[in-house]
Amino acid sequence: MTETTDRSFLRGHSDGGVWDKAGAPTGADAWKPVDLGQGVYMLEVDSGNPGGTLGMLVGDEGALLIDTGLQKAVDVTLSTTENLAGGPVNYLITTHLHGDHVGCNANYAAAGTTIISHQATREALLNDDTFDQAGLPVLTFKDTASLHLNGQTVELIHYPNAHTVSDTIVHFVEANVIHAADLFFNKIYPFIDLENGGSIDGFLAAQRKVIDLANDETKIIAGHGPMGSKADMQAAVSLMEGIREAMEPLVSRGMTLEDVLKENPLAPFEKFSWFHITTERMTKIVYFLLKEG
Repeated sequence: MTETTDRSFLRGHSDGGVWDKAGAPTGADAWKPVDLGQGVYMLEVDSGNPGGTLGMLVGDEGALLIDTGLQKAVDVTLSTTENLAGGPVNYLITTHLHGDHVGCNANYAAAGTTIISHQATREALLNDDTFDQAGLPVLTFKDTASLHLNGQTVELIHYPNAHTVSDTIVHFVEANVIHAADLFFNKIYPFIDLENGGSIDGFLAAQRKVIDLANDETKIIAGHGPMGSKADMQAAVSLMEGIREAMEPLVSRGMTLEDVLKENPLAPFEKFSWFHITTERMTKIVYFLLKEG
């Protein structure tokens, strides 16, 4: 069979919307703040699809936000974070380039928020004609950076060529919380963005480094999926390793994408399917990651 030229399944863009599949987001967009202690919060999706999971640190010295979700949910995102902070957000950390994490950046910039990211994330957004350039990060770092706010040491750690060309995790040292963003899809298929510099090896290496940072009590915020632990991150590594192991022999034999799909090598992992990454789409993504990555 001939190869398809359609590569739309490789795109990382997600514009949200209302989905009618079981387990998919429906209804009005909303966030649910979850108190993790010492002023650290996770903002998980409560309904609809406002974007990837956010994080916050709030206290007398100001408020720090991690990512901003999708533009379509800007009103609920601004109101939720400002209510939690008791006013405007002072600092925003942008973990990577995808629209479900940077959609409201320009709105926060207009409110006076200082936006921080890795320098490669800024460069990627600078070259993205779908991104509102008013939301570009104004402070960048090369490898690591630290903020000291509300009694927390906030470590920003960069991982290259993992989920995307440039990913940042945020480690709240004293609170023992890690916001892993899209280096962690908890209990669901992950997405690795080949078209924006992601790779399986880099993704797994980053996840293992997050595991090294954690202990058995660490709370790990996933970019998508429920709150996780070190054990959950180890399970995510095992999932990706299992997916690669199932796919590699077929790709190495030179099978076409269509023939691999007929073989359905990821059938044993069907329980990890979700509205954005079905088993079929995961198969397609991994096929090209192994063939071209």
